[in-house]
Amino acid sequence: MFKSLSKLLTKVVYAPIIIAQGRYVKKVTPKLPEAAGERSGITGEGQKIRLLIVGDSAAAGVGVDNQSQALTGNLVSALSDCYQVDWLLLAKSGHTTLDSLKMLSAQPQQTFDIIVTSLGVNDVTGTLPASAWIIQQQDLIARLREQFNSQQILITQVPPMGQFPALPQPLRRYLGARASQFNRKLTTLIDSQVDCQLIDINAELNPEDMAEDGFHPGPVIYQHWAELVAEKIKSQHSYK
Repeated sequence: MFKSLSKLLTKVVYAPIIIAQGRYVKKVTPKLPEAAGERSGITGEGQKIRLLIVGDSAAAGVGVDNQSQALTGNLVSALSDCYQVDWLLLAKSGHTTLDSLKMLSAQPQQTFDIIVTSLGVNDVTGTLPASAWIIQQQDLIARLREQFNSQQILITQVPPMGQFPALPQPLRRYLGARASQFNRKLTTLIDSQVDCQLIDINAELNPEDMAEDGFHPGPVIYQHWAELVAEKIKSQHSYK
């Protein structure tokens, strides 16, 4: 009881500071553009696979100049020596899980062998409870299965926001704790889904590897992320 009371009092004390810091960070953080470049294409030789990347500003490549340096470009490059990759990127800065669900509902029904998602940061920075977010993630997975007939769904965990250089304390600690809470629920969900796998990029972040805004990935992180995804794909989809 005393532990719960202590947590409640801590939230009450820090809430005005966290709200003020959130407004300040939003005001002063540089607004970086989405990466330029193509968002669909066919690349490589070998077994044909259809790949869809869905998500937020990180999926859209914010933090690098061109899609070739972002998740999509690095991933397609890593796969194109083994497969003919028919790929599509559907991502927009600021998108929450609910936003992406709405965007996907407007797409035609088609088949993708592999779908990669990057969502959660904008849900964490909002007021959505983790319990509500996980229901939206369930809805997202159901949508990806029904509308796109995917064999493999790769869900990227919420990044370690407690390590983002752009965030001052105690806001950084608060968002880091929320991100961890979201990820715990996400892990439980994905463990029960036979066609889904988690992509865990929650390694120690080097500030110099982040984008200049201290909030988005830089080229090194995008490359590492793509390598993790490519490894999961190659382990499941045989190639010659």
